[in-house]
Amino acid sequence: QVQLVESGGGLVQTGGSLRLSCTTSGRTFSNYAVAWFRQGPGKEREFVAAISGVGLTSIYADSVKGRFTISRDSAKNTVTLQMNSLKPEDTAVYYCAADAKSAWTAFREAGEYAYWGQGTQVTVSS
Repeated sequence: QVQLVESGGGLVQTGGSLRLSCTTSGRTFSNYAVAWFRQGPGKEREFVAAISGVGLTSIYADSVKGRFTISRDSAKNTVTLQMNSLKPEDTAVYYCAADAKSAWTAFREAGEYAYWGQGTQVTVSS
């Protein structure tokens, strides 16, 4: 069983930056595809970014492209989402998700991920 733990959320002003981290308690997820999703108040969950298990492929939602960067450090068993130029519309609970089905592909669809974290709150004030 893979248990994902997110950290790094908080309150930031418009234009600020935050760095979210996702790691596992127990088993390594070094070859798992990992993604970040978010759910804002009154909104449906949406895809943010994903990275393949070997880290060669990363994909982003259009709304965050150029502002967010996903990366992974296999030695530290961590996937990071660097969020810059934050906007109030980025306010949401951010969830880390992972799946072992392919080390070479990153997936946009939530249904492709078997494991989910509890989420971390990101609030961007205007």
